[in-house]
Amino acid sequence: MSHPAPALPLWPYPRWVAHRGAGKLAPENTLAAFRLGAQHGYRMFECDVKLSADGVPFLLHDATLARTTNAPNKALAPVQIAQIAIKDAAPEAIAGNHTWHTLSQLDAGGWHSRAYAGEPIPTLDGIAQFCIANGFFLNIEIKPTPGTERHTGEVVARHAAGLWAGQTVPPLLTSFSPEALEGAQHSAPTLPRGLLLDTLWSGWLETAIRLGCQAIVCNHKLWDTHTVNQAKAAGMRTLSYTVNDEPTAQRLIDLHTDGIITDRVDLFSPV
Repeated sequence: MSHPAPALPLWPYPRWVAHRGAGKLAPENTLAAFRLGAQHGYRMFECDVKLSADGVPFLLHDATLARTTNAPNKALAPVQIAQIAIKDAAPEAIAGNHTWHTLSQLDAGGWHSRAYAGEPIPTLDGIAQFCIANGFFLNIEIKPTPGTERHTGEVVARHAAGLWAGQTVPPLLTSFSPEALEGAQHSAPTLPRGLLLDTLWSGWLETAIRLGCQAIVCNHKLWDTHTVNQAKAAGMRTLSYTVNDEPTAQRLIDLHTDGIITDRVDLFSPV
């Protein structure tokens, strides 16, 4: 006798998600990017969150500061207790090796264009305040400094649970790191989680089930009829990144996937 597939979880989130705030139209992972994405009609945003050396959740994608801030590597003194080592990166270049006070002084907008010069790195608290005040939805990608996976998942999830306490729709927590999702599951089990995948590594679906995930968030190329059916048969919602052209978006819509993360907030209408 065949068993019916588990019911899909309730899904209050819109299909269209603005990648890092507004894709590439504004400096990623800044409040300015969120504001611009909102001006284009987006109601859900994706961002990357990691921890400072003193435990403050803040928005940044890379492990190092060089690409999206004006951090002068040799001028910053990393906190001695952190000293996370990353291959080919000096300790002072690693974002998680610095206190929030130091990180808060950096320019996270000037690299993008002069119009955004002086835009600061935001905290998760600040982004939460913006989203909650405007009724927006958030996908928090937990982006640990290498070596801090479980701890980062625990702290970010606990922090998010507190920030969204009493709100109708919580943020969606995602990560490429099963260890980070384990930490999130431990400290804030009621927050929805999603496993990020760039490849279909052995055991991906079993891992998502073990972690109590509600969603699989894939490189869009990985979705086809078979993989969508696999995920849905396991009771998972299906999301894709990063979708920037119309044929790809239409293919995913035809596959009845649940979410599309895009840089092209200027191309796709989220309505």
